[in-house]
Amino acid sequence: MDRARINMEEGFSLVELLISMSVTLGLLAVVSAILASAMGTRARQSQKTDALASARAALQIISREVAQSGYGLSNNGMVLGDSDNKRIHFRNNRINTDLLTDDPGEDVTFFFEPTTKSIVRYDRFGTYPTSVVVNGISDVTFRYFDYPEDNSGAVEVAAPTRSTGRVTVTVTVLMNPVSGQLSNEKVQFSSDITLRNSNYMLYQY
Repeated sequence: MDRARINMEEGFSLVELLISMSVTLGLLAVVSAILASAMGTRARQSQKTDALASARAALQIISREVAQSGYGLSNNGMVLGDSDNKRIHFRNNRINTDLLTDDPGEDVTFFFEPTTKSIVRYDRFGTYPTSVVVNGISDVTFRYFDYPEDNSGAVEVAAPTRSTGRVTVTVTVLMNPVSGQLSNEKVQFSSDITLRNSNYMLYQY
C-alpha cells in the first residue's frame, strides 16, 4: 500500500507541466519583445548618427561656398533667374585673374536631385563640372531674405533679388522604417548664410 502511494506521488502531473510550459513561453515572449525593442532603438540611433553626419557635411560644404557669393563683384552674386527654393546659383570672382567669373569655383549651382536623393554641385568651369555632395538626403530647401536699403529688417522672398543678404539652407533626412520605432521620423538641420558682398553686409561698416 505504501509502495503504491509513493509511486503515485513521483514526477509532475500533466496539468503542472502545462502550467510550467505556459509560464516559460510567456517569459520568453517578454524577453523577445525587450530584445526586439532594444535592437530597434539601436538601429534607429545608428540611422540618426549617419543622418546627422550627412546633413552636417552637406551644410558645411554649401555654407562655405555660398558665403563667397559676390566676392570680387559689385553685387551679391546671386543668379536671379536660376535660383529658387530647391536650387541656388551664384557667382564670385575669388580667383581674381580677370574681371570674369570663368574660373573653377566661380560659377556654382547646388540643387536637390530627388531621383537619387542627393545634393548635386555643378561647377560650370570646373574640371569635373558635376559632383554629388552627399547621398541619402530626403529634401533640401533654400530660403532667401532681402535687406532693404532703409534698414527696415529682413523680408523673406520666394527667389533671390539684388537686395538678398541672407540665405537659409535646410537639409532633411527621413529615417528608414524600423520595427518598433516611430515612422516618418526625420532629422533636420539648418544653416544661416550671410552673403559677404551683399548690400546688407556693406551697411554694417
